[in-house]
Amino acid sequence: MADASNSDRISVIGLRAFGRHGVLPEERANGQEFVIDAALWLDLRPAAAADDLSLTVSYAELAQQLTAIVSGEPVDLIETLADRLVTACLADERVAAAEVTVHKPSAPIGLPFADVTVTVRRSRT
Repeated sequence: MADASNSDRISVIGLRAFGRHGVLPEERANGQEFVIDAALWLDLRPAAAADDLSLTVSYAELAQQLTAIVSGEPVDLIETLADRLVTACLADERVAAAEVTVHKPSAPIGLPFADVTVTVRRSRT
């Protein structure tokens, strides 16, 4: 397994998915769009040398997995959601580390703002 400090990276940025996460009843009832950024650190040399998708992480499959989590079981905190997403990113043992940012651009703050985010980074070591 590659060390995250010197390995390559696959990123999916701006993935949009509808979910019902939040502590307020209206967030659960109405739901809202969440935006996900995910980065995975792994050694891409074997896939590049063989030009073989099976030797890397499919970003299309990753996007489907992350969308399913966002659209799935509601949680109160986007911190919990981010943790579930990063755990999914680390499911492939070739991934040395992963970072996920959950954007909640329609968070019920009651004041003008551009975005609310939570970022988590996890590694195998």
